[in-house]
Amino acid sequence: MDRGEDSTSGTDVVFYDIAFRQPAQQFSCAPNPWKARYALNFKKIRYTTRFVDMLEITHLRKDVLQVPASRRYASGDDFYTLPVLTDKSTDAKLGDSFDIAVYLHKTYPNSGDGGNLFPEQKLDFTCAYELAKFVPLSDREDADEGIYREYAQFNTNVDSAFTNHVPLWGSNMCFDESREEAIRARFCERAGIPWEAMAVRGEARARMLESMHETMGRLAQAVFRRPATDGPFILGSQLSYADLIVGGWLRMQSVCLPPDEWEQVRSRHDGTFARLHDALQQYSTV
Repeated sequence: MDRGEDSTSGTDVVFYDIAFRQPAQQFSCAPNPWKARYALNFKKIRYTTRFVDMLEITHLRKDVLQVPASRRYASGDDFYTLPVLTDKSTDAKLGDSFDIAVYLHKTYPNSGDGGNLFPEQKLDFTCAYELAKFVPLSDREDADEGIYREYAQFNTNVDSAFTNHVPLWGSNMCFDESREEAIRARFCERAGIPWEAMAVRGEARARMLESMHETMGRLAQAVFRRPATDGPFILGSQLSYADLIVGGWLRMQSVCLPPDEWEQVRSRHDGTFARLHDALQQYSTV
């Protein structure tokens, strides 16, 4: 996998994503890169994807691309992850999915299907879960520019809601088989627990599943208020970055949840999340 910035991509825009097992169209599933991928494809930006081995991300981001970490562990240590987007036409380097979406919105305002990733809307979903319980979340306190604050707060709340249910699917991520053991060891080192302990089973899993469905039900009731006949998105037929925030997590669920549990996600809440996930497939090309 890539260990450095690619200078022969053929496009100005290079998108760095986390490498999972091949084929990427089937197994790629990290939610934050998928938020950015959906946004790039919606805006119809020409770009090249570079998949980066999980064990090489810190070196690439910190030493090669020199993009500061946008997240930190509870200890205060930097958490280097992807996505990263570079644009040679503007010399931009962005290391957070939200920042990437804002950049695309500002830099390429007239590109893509409808163009506007951030239409005005009220996003009233809140999540009371402890933030960063399992995975460090991005600090978005700097996103205070007009409409972006509304979306930034929604992003934090949605990330918190899904992150607190990561044990349902986290242990099912599929890495390159030749690297899987080393990658799992890195995860265990960060979490301080063995890989087997990252999964939940039996009654504990049933309780967490019900908690996830309850949380997604509140999300559906809070923002997906329009009739299904109006369209699959929060604003009906008009896609916004808020849909991509949710869609990134649905992508991970679709890949990593057992099929019967993913079918539960699709069938509950009047099929709200099935319609959204299916509608986003037109922007899912890897």
